[in-house]
Amino acid sequence: MTNLKKIEVPQEDDQTVFPAIGAPVDSGANYMSNSSSDYTLGERICKARDIAGLSTAQLARRLGIKTSTLQSWESDRSEPRSNKLILLAGILNVSPTWLLVGRGSPPVAEDTSADLDSMRVALDRIQKQAQALADEIATLQSRLGGS
Repeated sequence: MTNLKKIEVPQEDDQTVFPAIGAPVDSGANYMSNSSSDYTLGERICKARDIAGLSTAQLARRLGIKTSTLQSWESDRSEPRSNKLILLAGILNVSPTWLLVGRGSPPVAEDTSADLDSMRVALDRIQKQAQALADEIATLQSRLGGS
């Protein structure tokens, strides 16, 4: 019979521990609420797909997989292989790292026409203010030059 001896390994107080993908997060951990890392892989895929404006069927077709496979990924019943993950990240315009662990830049929604209209109105207002200032500067310069 072999006697096993327990070896204790000293640990640093400052050690960083990363939870496994999809693992429940300890409520005592220092995580930012509502950050991308709080979501599962499936939730990040779904969020990026929605922001890209693609349906499940459209994205599955672009990836060359069955819709049910994509639905399994989004519901965290399975995970994509690395080659499909890279392709998925490219189609959704996010980094593979963001998809896997939520680090990096999350997907950004395209400007809608309402956003563009409000920007045009603001730009027009600023241009009018700039013109009024230019007119006032010209008036003051002419008064200074004429005295």
